Formats: sequence, structure tokens, C-alpha cells
Amino acid sequence: MPHDRPEDASWLHRYVTAWGRAPGTSAFLITSFVVSMVAISVLSAVFFAGLGMVILLVGLPLMTGALLLARGFGVAERAMLGWTGLPEIAEPEWRRPAADTHWLSRLLAPLRSGHYWSYLLHGLIINPIVSTVTFSLAVTWWATTLGGLTYWFWQAFLPDPSVNDWPGWLQAQLPFLQGATVRAVESVAYLGTGILFGITLPWVINGLGRLRHAIAAALLGRWPSDELAARADAEARARQSAVTAEDSAMRRLERDLHDGPQQRLVRLQMDLAATERQAVAGDTDRAAALAREAQQQAKAALDELRALSRGVAPPLLADRGLLAALTALAEESPLPVGTDLDPALDEAVPPEVARAVYFVVAELLTNAAKHSGAREVAVSARVQRDEPSRLRVSVTDDGRGGAVVGDGHGLAGLQERLHGLRGALTLESPPGGPTRVDIVVPLALGARPATPASLS
Repeated sequence: MPHDRPEDASWLHRYVTAWGRAPGTSAFLITSFVVSMVAISVLSAVFFAGLGMVILLVGLPLMTGALLLARGFGVAERAMLGWTGLPEIAEPEWRRPAADTHWLSRLLAPLRSGHYWSYLLHGLIINPIVSTVTFSLAVTWWATTLGGLTYWFWQAFLPDPSVNDWPGWLQAQLPFLQGATVRAVESVAYLGTGILFGITLPWVINGLGRLRHAIAAALLGRWPSDELAARADAEARARQSAVTAEDSAMRRLERDLHDGPQQRLVRLQMDLAATERQAVAGDTDRAAALAREAQQQAKAALDELRALSRGVAPPLLADRGLLAALTALAEESPLPVGTDLDPALDEAVPPEVARAVYFVVAELLTNAAKHSGAREVAVSARVQRDEPSRLRVSVTDDGRGGAVVGDGHGLAGLQERLHGLRGALTLESPPGGPTRVDIVVPLALGARPATPASLS
């Protein structure tokens, strides 16, 4: 019936896909069996030798070595599972001792890790048993399929069949079977068996592969505690990045104040003092010239203070929000800046994120005006409402390109600032331009850290 055709096509597609994955899964089942036999030999020898000598203390390093070997075999198992076409099993969180930890504690650290013991359990007990069963079934299905489908060819090389070789009760029921008739019956029987096993082969092989994948995911993959540990590490790194970024920003502001406005204000003070002396001496022309120079120094100091104020949160950001602050940045930029700003910015973006994003955009606009040779810049900021919610900001200029993120450069400092909020920054700046900087910052508390992949 016409309405059945989509279902038939879907079933046929799944069956063809299963056949496409069967060779890789079969290779995994066979290879993993060989590796598991090697693993149980090596691990049992090293681990039980260490266990037997644990009273002499030398056994502890041997047991640690067995755990490290088990991890290696487990990593190989996860890699070979990639041949099955099933999803990759995520790497567990391997906790590393701190750098200042005593060497003996670092040596014995695997003995305190649940993942190492789980890998040892997998390599020493579970995998040898399961791989033996799955290997036997896989070889049986392939051998029966290929042997049954080709029996008509290679039976000519076998001795002539005889009903005398059959069970007595079957001879009594089929007394007419002789010679060629027996050969024909056997060919048909073998062919039917080969067809049956061949039809079911992809389902059986891929089912065995899924079984192995499920066991490996439980013993060799990530645990719920790994997610908590990873989140705690990310939070710790974020706090450290925030402290480092703030410290760098304060040092930079201090240096810029010392090298810029402070020097000009000292010069202004000296010019005013000289003006006063010339006025008292009655040299009005000289006093007027000094006053004009003082006016120029005051104007230059004011301009530099305005530029430096972009590194300090302006009252506008606190009073009217990020939307108004970014709009003001665009209007004050020496370059024409086009903006595409989400009206929901002020409602969705928390103050600490708004402050950091303001600094980053201000620095990017300053870099574009000073170094890019651009004629115009475009700034967009959108709130993504998916789970978790994120703020995405893009700054693009039509300059010469060639920008890089290097240690000690401004962009590296911006990355550090964003890492403090678990955000990420990516740069695309081919020679000849344009230059595009994309920023993504999680808005939800406890959200996963942003990664460069999430910017695409």
C-alpha cells in the first residue's frame, strides 16, 4: 500500500546502516578479545604479585603499576569502540595531585582513585569474560553465514555423503535418500542456514557491540561525580582568572595613569608656577604663552583620562544598563560603529557580566581605531534563550586583519577576563581582513563553561 512505503524505506535504511557498521563492530569484537587476553595475563601477573608483596611495601608500587596498565588497556578499549560507529565514551576526570605533593603520595595516588580500580575490574575480570562470549558468538555467526552460503561450492571437495552417516531414526523415515540426493538436501539445508544467519548477522553483531559499549561506558566512562568535579575545577579556574584579570587591569591602569595624565599634570603644575612668576615680573607676553601651553597640557590630560575611563565602569552602565553603555561606546568611538543590540540585554545580563562585556567591547573598539586601519566597525549583542542561556557578542571591523592572540597582548588579557566568567573569546583575522571577535558568556549560575565550539 502506498502509505507503507515510507516505513519500508525507513526499515530498509536502518538495515543497510546496520550492515555498514557490522564489519567495524566485528573487527572490534575480534581485536578486543585478543587485547583482553593480553590484558588479563599482564594485569593478573603484576597486580597479584604486588598484592602478595604488599607487606614488604614494594608491593604498593607494583599495584600502582597494575592500575596504570589497566588505564592503558581501558583507553585502548575505548579507542577500539570507535570502530563500531557508536558514540564516543567521554574520558573520566583523572585527579592529579598538586605539584607540591610529596613524591610518595603522588606515586600512590592511583590507589585512591575509584576510576583506576574500575579500569582494573574491567580489564582483569569483566572484559575477559564478556569479550570471550561476544567473540565466540561473532565468529559463530560469520562462520555459519559464510560457510552456509558457500557450501554448494566447497562440498565437492568433501567425501561423498551417505545416509549411513545420518541418525538411525532419520534413515528409517527417509529410506529413498541416496548419493546425489543426500548432497542436494545438505546443500539446501546449509544454504537455508546461511541465509538465516546472514539476515540476522548485522543485528546480532551490532547488538554485541552495543552490549560492549554499555559495559565500557559504565566502567570506563565518566561518572556523575566527574561532572561535579569538573564544575568545581572550572569554578576554581574562573575565580583565579578573574583575580588575575583584575590584578592585570589595575596594574595597567596604574601604569597608564603614571605615564600619561600624571606626567601631564606635573607639567601643568610647573607651567602654572612659571606663569605666576612671569606675571609677577610683568612679562605678560611670556605669561600668556605659558598659559596657552598649560591649557594644552590640561586638554591632553583630560583626553587621556577620558580614554582611561573606558577601563573603569562608567556611571551610565550602573544607571541605565548595558544597552545604553554599549550605545554610548559606539557613539564615542572615532570610527563609525553600527550596532545590533538585543533589547533584552538589561533584563537578562547580570551586572558582573555586563561590566566585563563593556570592558571587552571598549577595548576592542579602541584596538580597531588604533591598529586595524578600519573604516567602520559593527557590534552585535544577542541573548540566547536556549538552555543554558548565553550572551553572544560580536565585534567586526573591515581593517587589514592579521591580529593574533599572544601572551602579553591585549586580546590575551580580554580572554583572561572572560575566563573569570567562564566565557570564551575567538578571533578570526585573516590577512587583508576583516577581523571578527566573537564572545560568548554563560548567563545562568552553574552553567557549563563556554568553549570555542559553542561560538560557531
